[in-house]
Amino acid sequence: MRLFAVGLSHRTAPVELRETVDFARKGLENALAELSGRGAGRELVVLSTCNRAEIYAVGDTDETAEQVGRFFSDYHEIPHDHVRDHLYVHRGPDAARHLFRVAAGLDSLVVGEPQILGQVKAAYAVASDGQYTAALTNRLFHSAFTVGKRVRSETGLGEGAVSVSYAAIALAKKIFGDLNGRAVLILGAGEMAKLTGIHLQAQHVRQITIASRTLSTAQNLAARLDGVAVAWDRIDRALSSADIVVTATGASEPVLTRARVGEAMRHRRNRPLFVIDIAVPRDVDPAVGQLDQVFLYNIDDLRTIVQENLARRGAELARAEAIVDEEVARYAAWMQSREIVPTVVALRQRFEAIRRAELQRLEPKLSGLPPEAKARVDEVTRLIVEKLLLTPTEQLKAVSDEAMIVAYADALNRLFSLAQDKDRDQVAPEEESEVSS
Repeated sequence: MRLFAVGLSHRTAPVELRETVDFARKGLENALAELSGRGAGRELVVLSTCNRAEIYAVGDTDETAEQVGRFFSDYHEIPHDHVRDHLYVHRGPDAARHLFRVAAGLDSLVVGEPQILGQVKAAYAVASDGQYTAALTNRLFHSAFTVGKRVRSETGLGEGAVSVSYAAIALAKKIFGDLNGRAVLILGAGEMAKLTGIHLQAQHVRQITIASRTLSTAQNLAARLDGVAVAWDRIDRALSSADIVVTATGASEPVLTRARVGEAMRHRRNRPLFVIDIAVPRDVDPAVGQLDQVFLYNIDDLRTIVQENLARRGAELARAEAIVDEEVARYAAWMQSREIVPTVVALRQRFEAIRRAELQRLEPKLSGLPPEAKARVDEVTRLIVEKLLLTPTEQLKAVSDEAMIVAYADALNRLFSLAQDKDRDQVAPEEESEVSS
């Protein structure tokens, strides 16, 4: 069986495409059920965040990756030509490396942001609860959790409030300078809205206003941030008085249209309005940015801040990447053992059975030998078998390419008619230790 990671992210696709392939909109459970129903993989996990949509699958051949890639367009009912060139495919250890970097925040728009590990855990929990995972993906994701924890505890990569919401505040400070005394309107009351509000509160803004479709939800967040809540139908008045607007709702259509913002600007007496849209799908019509004195930024505009973070954290990045390398090596060795160890053990057992059978067949001719000579014959034949197996065993252990491992294991099983019905996970501990040492 082979492991695949197929997806697209902020590195390969613009926000316009990412928001059309958001699996979370219909629920990860629905995507997993349809994927499974198509026979797209033996094991499946769907990860969908504002910056990425990825599917981790276990299958027998590369056809699995092709099926999963096609699923992105079929499921969301968009032409495959619009998606295909933006998709990436990682296989075997490379798929593990990709997930480990994602869990560690190394592949995030803002490197080191802490939210992604929780999102990876949540995606795995949905798949596991639905019984779409098994040995390979269970081990893969638990290893990813280990990587995320190690990077946070053993490096300084997570220090200094690194998140998309923090990057939004940093960008606002570049526009306004000191945010002290500014009025802020936050549309949305979810996790991203809360994090943004916490960062703004630390900047001593004059007032934070929260608007959500559910007033009680907005009131709860406003209480947490010492702000005020307004009903959803009072947004226009709040928009007219705000200096900074942050949108982080889960709406499927733009909340702020050009007409709506244009009307608000008529009452502002030429005061500039800074709008940052950190939602996917986007909350703000791109045409809003064409209005005079309106400065609109979306999630892709945070790349400059990302690069600045990278420059400051070079040493921490190197240590984090080293942790990823260590855990990838562990996972790759485990994957290899699942294919190679049972084959080598079966091969040894086959040769040993032949040796014993031949000694038994020759027993009449050896019966006249003294015990010491018989023992010597047994030892010599055993050593011959060991020497015959030494090179193939070493060569198998040296193979790192997953496809080659599978091919070699299959060839040996066919050539020597090795038993196929033994559970690979039931290898005796002493045998596994002998082969993998």
